[in-house]
Amino acid sequence: MKELINDIGILPAQESTESCETFKTSAEANTGKERKVYIESYGCQMNFSDSEIVASIMHDNGFDTTSDFKKADVIFLNTCSIREKAEQTVRNRLVHFNGLKRNNPSLMVGVLGCMAERLKGKLLEEEKIVDIVAGPDAYRDLPNLVQTVDDGQKAVNTFLSREETYADINPIRLNSNGVSAFISIMRGCDNMCSFCVVPMTRGRERSRDPFSVVAEAKALFEQGYREVTLLGQNVDSYKWSAEENNKARLEKMQVGEVINFANLLEMVAQVSPDLRIRFSTSHPKDITDEVLYTMKKYDNICKYIHLPVQSGNSRILEMMNRTYDREWYLNRVDAIRRILGEECGISSDMITGFCTETEEEHQDTLSMMDYVQYDYSYMFYYSERPGTLAAKKYKDDISLEVKKRRLSEIIAKQHELSLKRNQLDVNKVFRVLVEGTSKRSEDYLQGRNSANKVIVFPKKNFKKGDYVDVRVTSCTSGTLTGESIN
Repeated sequence: MKELINDIGILPAQESTESCETFKTSAEANTGKERKVYIESYGCQMNFSDSEIVASIMHDNGFDTTSDFKKADVIFLNTCSIREKAEQTVRNRLVHFNGLKRNNPSLMVGVLGCMAERLKGKLLEEEKIVDIVAGPDAYRDLPNLVQTVDDGQKAVNTFLSREETYADINPIRLNSNGVSAFISIMRGCDNMCSFCVVPMTRGRERSRDPFSVVAEAKALFEQGYREVTLLGQNVDSYKWSAEENNKARLEKMQVGEVINFANLLEMVAQVSPDLRIRFSTSHPKDITDEVLYTMKKYDNICKYIHLPVQSGNSRILEMMNRTYDREWYLNRVDAIRRILGEECGISSDMITGFCTETEEEHQDTLSMMDYVQYDYSYMFYYSERPGTLAAKKYKDDISLEVKKRRLSEIIAKQHELSLKRNQLDVNKVFRVLVEGTSKRSEDYLQGRNSANKVIVFPKKNFKKGDYVDVRVTSCTSGTLTGESIN
C-alpha cells in the first residue's frame, strides 16, 4: 500500500495519477524568442491547463518556454492553496530559487494562481525573492507585469473577473503526450464549501462560449490528439446563454437559448467518434440524469465520473456546506449504476477529521465507501484554511493523531476496494488509448480504458495514440496488466 505522505493519501498509485502533491514543469521550446520563461505548476488539472494559457501569452510577447530553470529569465510558480502543505511546498521551492537569484540578480520570479490570489501583496513582503504576484484572472496582464519589473518595480495583479474565460487563447501544450489534452470550459466556483478557499481564489462561476470549446476540440483532433478532458471546478453547473449581441454567429440558436453541460458534452462528442471525452469535476448536487444518459448515448464519452463525497455523514456534510446529504449522494450513485452500469468508474475526494467529527461519523464515511465501491480516491485529513467559513465558524478540534489514524483507515479501505474493483476486470477486454511507454519498462505500453484505469501491456508494433483492445490478465490495486488481442 502507498505510504501516507503528510496530509494526503492517493490510491491507487496509477501511472497517470495527479494530485496537489505533484507538479509539472514547462517543456523546452526554441522558436527564436529572445527570452526564456520556466513554469512550474502545482495542484489540480485546472492549474496545469492555466499554465498552458500562460505559456501562450508569454510566447506571444517574446518568450520561449524552457524545461531548465537555470536557463530562465523568468520563473513562474503556478500555485495551489487547497491545503497548508501545498503552500509550504511552494515556499520551500522559493527558498531553493533564492540562491539562483543571488547569482543572477536580473532573474525574475513570479507567483501565480491560487496562492497569489489568497495572499496578494503579502507575498512580496513575506518572500523577498518574489517580483510578480498574479491571480488566476490576471494572466493577460503578465507581459505588463514583467515590464514593470524590468523598469525596477515589483508588480501585483490579483483582480478577479466576472467575465474572463481565456476562450480566445490558444494554449501551448506544455507537457502534452500528444494524445490527451485539457480544455477549460468554465472558471470559478459558486459553491461555498466551508473548508474550501477556491471561491475566494478563483472567483465566481462563468462558463465559456461552447462554440470555442468545440473549435478547440476539433483543432486538437486535427493535430492528432485523441482525448480531451473538459475542466471546471464544477462542470455540471456549466450554463451558457445565447445573447443578442452574438446572435449572428450562433447560427441556429435562439436568443436566450441555454446550453447546459449535457448539451456541451454532446457537441464535443460529435467532433469525432475517435475523440474520447472525459470531464472533471462533478458536484453531487448538480450531476443530472440528462448528463448520465448523454454519456450512455456516446461510446466516446468515457464511463468515468469523479464525484467527491468529502464525508459519508449528513451532519458533517451540512457543516461543510456541501448542500446535499448522504441520501442524496447515494441516489446519484444509484443513478450512475442504473444508467451506466457497474463498470462505470467512480472516484472521490474525502476529508477526514473535519471539525467535531465523531468516531461514528467517521464510520459513516467508511460505510459510504463500501456502498459505492470507489475505484480510487484522493484522501486528506482536514487542514484549516484561513478565511474560509469553517475557520471562522468552527474549532479545529480533532487532534492530528486522530486525523492521521482515521486517514490511514480510509486509505486501507480504499486499497481494499481498488483491488476488489480491479479484480473484477481480469479476463475482460477493454479498448485502451495508448498514452506512451510504461514507466516500468520500455517493452510495455500504457494507456487508460474508458473507466480511467491504467492498463499496461506488451508494446509489439503499437504506438502512442493507437486504440488497442486489451484482455486483462492480472492486476494490482493500482494497475491492470494485459495482452493485446488486435
